[in-house]
Amino acid sequence: MALFTIHPEGSKPFKAHIKGRELWALDRLVQAGGKGCTPITEPAPRWSAYVHKLRKMGIPIETRHEKHGGPFPGTHAKYILKARVAKGDAA
Repeated sequence: MALFTIHPEGSKPFKAHIKGRELWALDRLVQAGGKGCTPITEPAPRWSAYVHKLRKMGIPIETRHEKHGGPFPGTHAKYILKARVAKGDAA
């Protein structure tokens, strides 16, 4: 478990304790920055569930739908963190 200070654009900062796969997903989103993460570039079994749980905590994450080709063409989600995130009790 880790404590984060979340700074959403246009809203007051808040603190959140995050653990497990949601911690892993938030770490990936922070590292990706504005380019975002997809299940293709960051494979995980339940990206949408991790994002859903992070959103329920108040963390703003944008979803964009992108087309992809290959043997099974279709669309996939790209998740983009819309807040500055600091690990710990940072102001």
